[in-house]
Amino acid sequence: MIRKILLGACLAMPATILAQGFQVNLQGQKQIGMAGTGVGTVMDGASIFFNPGAVSMLKENQVNLGVSPLFFKSAFLQSGSSTVENNKDEIAPPFEAYAVWGPKSGRYKLGIGAYTPFGGLVNWGDEWSGKYSLISLSLKAIYIQPTVSVKITDNIGLGAGFVYNHGEVNLQKAVAITQGNGQDSRATLKGTGEGYGWNAGIYFKTLSGVSIGVTHRSKVVTKLNDGDAIFDFPASIPAASLPTKFTSQLPLPATTSLGFGFYPSAKTTIAFDASWVHWSVYKELAFDYNVNTTVPDTKSPRNYGDGASLKLGINQQQTEKLALRAGIGYAFTPVKDGYVTPEAPDANRFILSAGLGYDISKKFVIDLSFLYEAVKEREQTNLESNLSGTFKTHVYIPGIGVSYKF
Repeated sequence: MIRKILLGACLAMPATILAQGFQVNLQGQKQIGMAGTGVGTVMDGASIFFNPGAVSMLKENQVNLGVSPLFFKSAFLQSGSSTVENNKDEIAPPFEAYAVWGPKSGRYKLGIGAYTPFGGLVNWGDEWSGKYSLISLSLKAIYIQPTVSVKITDNIGLGAGFVYNHGEVNLQKAVAITQGNGQDSRATLKGTGEGYGWNAGIYFKTLSGVSIGVTHRSKVVTKLNDGDAIFDFPASIPAASLPTKFTSQLPLPATTSLGFGFYPSAKTTIAFDASWVHWSVYKELAFDYNVNTTVPDTKSPRNYGDGASLKLGINQQQTEKLALRAGIGYAFTPVKDGYVTPEAPDANRFILSAGLGYDISKKFVIDLSFLYEAVKEREQTNLESNLSGTFKTHVYIPGIGVSYKF
């Protein structure tokens, strides 16, 4: 019975694979350079994500491709220790791809986008003090979104898209059962799943010239069926008593955003976005294993609150070919005290960004961006694992994109 309880506690997958630290706001290079603003402005094909209603306002058909290598640097100081432990160097590659087409004199546009709104890659190694909470985690959520956008009037656009999500998870953690060689046992949970949702928005430009956008991206419940449960355990624990498969659900939250675009001159765009992320839908994380002889099914309460962010960005057209961008923002974590874990040691965060765009020709544009996030230092004791200490995290994200207009 003691062994069964121990294994059940050790194999419950931590919940913060879904924390704000894994909500990846890297869906367009121009917008990243402006701190991730884009709901109330029309910049390029990334409006498929930011505001489908604005897509119909694009003057040209286009294809946009980009990638933003993400460097996640986190440090942990365990309570009562003077030794700072750091995560291993890993690079996550969030990407975006958009294509928009429609008759140039018409009132509709068709588009399709592929992007990564959730994801993460972290590796703490198998020797650190929190190894029984996590060794490593890889999470990917790839959304594919076909979209239709209609220009109701010259100043009002409506749009909506269907969302299909392909999700992947691979988590490894140590288990406090010693093997014959003196090493800890290890458990790996990995699987793929899919989910469905939608994205809709309205864009309009007022008589004063200010543009306004409102969007809602729905919750996407991603179902993981027949995931693989792999155990490196001593032979004294019969393999037949351990699960080999699991099923679970990952609730990726809905987001409601309001954005504004201001145009103090023909060469200057100022954007402001406010977003509300509905993390309060995330009450518990449950896993159903195919064999329960040794490992019981798990249900872990999470009780998240909602999260929010405020962002301000500027685009300045310096010359006919060169545009400079900058931005600032602040994001509020949904993770309550007692639920912070090393998968995403989340806290309120400060955002700074910069970027530039250069027209190589009338058809080709290259965009560069850089985003920095300073996650507030947070001292916590996790309610389930009792891992106690202080996390401090920095995130560095360079990006590059190319656009072709036709």
